[in-house]
Amino acid sequence: MERRKGNYESRSVKRLSLVRRKIKKWLRNRQQVERLGTLAPKFAELNDDVLFGEVWSREEELSARDRSMITIAALFSAGLYPQLKSHLVLGKEDGITKSEVVEIVTQLAFYCGWPKAWSTFPIIEEVYGNETEEGIPSQLSIFPIGKPNAAFAEYFSGRSFLAPVSSSQVPIFNVTFEPGCRNNWHIHHAEKGGGQMLLCVYGQDWYQEWGKDPVELNPGDVVNIPEGVKHWHGARKDSWFRHLAVEVPSENGSTEWCEAVDDAQYEKLG
Repeated sequence: MERRKGNYESRSVKRLSLVRRKIKKWLRNRQQVERLGTLAPKFAELNDDVLFGEVWSREEELSARDRSMITIAALFSAGLYPQLKSHLVLGKEDGITKSEVVEIVTQLAFYCGWPKAWSTFPIIEEVYGNETEEGIPSQLSIFPIGKPNAAFAEYFSGRSFLAPVSSSQVPIFNVTFEPGCRNNWHIHHAEKGGGQMLLCVYGQDWYQEWGKDPVELNPGDVVNIPEGVKHWHGARKDSWFRHLAVEVPSENGSTEWCEAVDDAQYEKLG
């Protein structure tokens, strides 16, 4: 799965947009985001464009997952619990597991203060709920879950997991989407051949090609995606979903990642 990288500015904008969407979903009062721009517009501009735009987009130097882990540790150490909660949400989206967060807090408690750990564990419970390990149902299918899809996290709204099933002859990957997770619009390019096949193995999914209506997918459904067709796919809001992604052999194949699926349009789907 080759990753085509756009220019620096476009990566910054995509990362900023992703971070904004994730934080807004978890703020009880969503007007807090707009209030900052009214009260301190320059600070809001620097926060958005420099911190979340330029710094967080430097994933070649340090991955989003590692940046989230470092930020969680820093905010815990400082006892900044409201900001810590927001970044626990981001860390979860970037693939940090509940057990990893608990271990971070447990170790830092010896250096930064035992009471801070007591104050943080309820926040972790609120963000992660009663999840164990990855928080994934055990009955999803016979295929392995794999690891958090951290390398492509900026192109997904929500958590996804990737497990290579076959690396020879025809590459096949098992992709798991948590409820509400979907990938950005994207295009599979190739000079010859190319495209992708999706074999649905668990849950309910949505698939849509540019200019067409969304199609609901269920276990056993197969989608043939031609080379050069702009599309997206992802889980329903209330269902985990898994599919096998089969990479059709190609010459000079690549994937172009585009804009995120519009939140309002996705919410209208069942």
